[in-house]
Amino acid sequence: MRYSMLGRSGLKVSPLTLGTMNFGALDGVTVCSPDEADRIVGAFLDAGHNVIDTADKYNDGQAEEILGRVLKARRDSVVLATKAGQPQGLAPNDRGLSRAHLTRALEESLRRLGTDHIDLYQCHLPDPDTPPEETMATLDMFVRAGKVRYIGCSNYSASQLVEAQWAAERVGGAPFVSQQLQYSLVSRQAEAETLPVGARHGMGALTWSPLGAGVLAGRYQRGAGAAGAPKDSRLGRVTARSERLGRYWATTLLADRKFDIAQEVSEVAIGLGASPAAVAIAWLLQREHVTSVVIGPRTSGHLTDILGVDGLTLPAEALARLDEISTPT
Repeated sequence: MRYSMLGRSGLKVSPLTLGTMNFGALDGVTVCSPDEADRIVGAFLDAGHNVIDTADKYNDGQAEEILGRVLKARRDSVVLATKAGQPQGLAPNDRGLSRAHLTRALEESLRRLGTDHIDLYQCHLPDPDTPPEETMATLDMFVRAGKVRYIGCSNYSASQLVEAQWAAERVGGAPFVSQQLQYSLVSRQAEAETLPVGARHGMGALTWSPLGAGVLAGRYQRGAGAAGAPKDSRLGRVTARSERLGRYWATTLLADRKFDIAQEVSEVAIGLGASPAAVAIAWLLQREHVTSVVIGPRTSGHLTDILGVDGLTLPAEALARLDEISTPT
């Protein structure tokens, strides 16, 4: 297993990060049961990977609770990451990156996860209403108290990354060592600024949605639309909750250009004797600035397919084919 340093820190992380957004039930429908979550986590750790990422928002805290129970006997072998900042209630201070909300959110996450510290505590999204100095000073307070080891962020723009690092310097606190961001063959906008700026300012990159919400893994058929999406797919679950929202998602998720890219991924995969999912993730792992790729399997079978990326190196010809067809217009 090849481990990488997370940004300018001494923390070693695996090439894959296990995302847990599917752990628990959504709108009363179980997406990934506790027993299946246990099998997924066990197989992931047995394969040598060590980073597991969750958030207080995922399924209203269920993901953290399930993960806490699953990790009881394996906590010390895991780089445990969670996030805060998303709405947790209707009150004005039930969200955001203020000292008031973050302090309460951290205590709640520690309780649900059944641990006394978080290895990587991340701001889930930027908060334009809170001064970055307040946020960074609060996060540094968590680090000094031993409740958090390292801090990071998610879904920040390039300018917000820079401002956060400058704010940490101004308050004499710990800086971000990582950022989470969307990046895949069907979403390469981060290459322009966010990835290189984050690297320049000492942040490793944990990239999410590596399969383009399933398009690159062949989960959807061209022309089928939201109504034809598999019921157990993300688009299928969204459509079941709201046909209107499903149609809206489909206009972006099922764009023809994405199917063109997915077809190329499939052809490369056939040539290499690998799965399309493994090829899409291998492409990411060979990109500059990418530290670890966040995967979100719902079943242990999905995980087995993804773990096929171990040892897969795309040849130069395959990389060139995929780069050409996926270059942003």
